[in-house]
Amino acid sequence: MKHVLLLIFISALSFNNLQAQKVIHPKMNNTINAGSWRVLGTVHAKHTVDHDALNVPGPYDYYRRIKLKVTDSPVNIQRLVVRYDDGAPENINTRIEIPKGGESRVIDLHGGKRKLKSIEFWYDTKGFLNGKTDVTIFAMK
Repeated sequence: MKHVLLLIFISALSFNNLQAQKVIHPKMNNTINAGSWRVLGTVHAKHTVDHDALNVPGPYDYYRRIKLKVTDSPVNIQRLVVRYDDGAPENINTRIEIPKGGESRVIDLHGGKRKLKSIEFWYDTKGFLNGKTDVTIFAMK
């Protein structure tokens, strides 16, 4: 009986680690001034997954720049796909290494201010034990 309970417990822990990443969207504030950074959301990135997406909560707004910040572990962002409200994608090859507690360079979006719908990014976290981190995406009007 003890072996069965132990097996069930281990299976539950393994399943929990394989679930999709959790995305946190902040409460939206439409009074953000041009030239200031706005948090679009945070993704909990794990070493068991190689890419993730953040759907920008509506109503969609105009932005011209984005940047990413990580917390608990270094991360290597290989590329981004930014989708706009008209469905048009913008592929951005980044190859940015962000240290623990650091942030990416500012990434200018083509075409000036565009209404963002989602941001998908491919990454790898560094190390098995330090392989979890929060990736927060900021945008500037």
